[in-house]
Amino acid sequence: MRAVVQRVSRARVTVGGEVVGQIGPGYVVLLGVSREDDEAAADYLAEKVAGLRVFEDEEGKMNRSIQEAGGAVLAVSQFTLYGDVRRGRRPGFDRAARPEQAEPLYRRFVERLRALGLHVETGRFQTHMEVELVNDGPVTILIDSEKTF
Repeated sequence: MRAVVQRVSRARVTVGGEVVGQIGPGYVVLLGVSREDDEAAADYLAEKVAGLRVFEDEEGKMNRSIQEAGGAVLAVSQFTLYGDVRRGRRPGFDRAARPEQAEPLYRRFVERLRALGLHVETGRFQTHMEVELVNDGPVTILIDSEKTF
């Protein structure tokens, strides 16, 4: 499972002109699920996201978690995080999980974040979405449950 975590001052996701998720300060998490992922990967990633210390403390150092900063999460499923462009110009998505596997794991990730006390908004699974955000910093962190980066 892969996540692109962006610290934001605000963000929203729109589907067909309708805002379906919106947050103030916090994270936008773009989440990709691979064919090899399971519930343990979703739990690991949720705990890692919740525990990241990338919010500034009183001294201006990135030392506070999203929970300490009182932020929210906008979680958006994004299978293209498993796009493989090593050959040719068109990405291959062989490693990306099929929707029937990916959706329950995406939902598990969201529910685990909520169980950890975070307010979580979501996009709409398997639809065309427009994601707008203001990256704060900018701060962008990549996390992979296989710990490849």
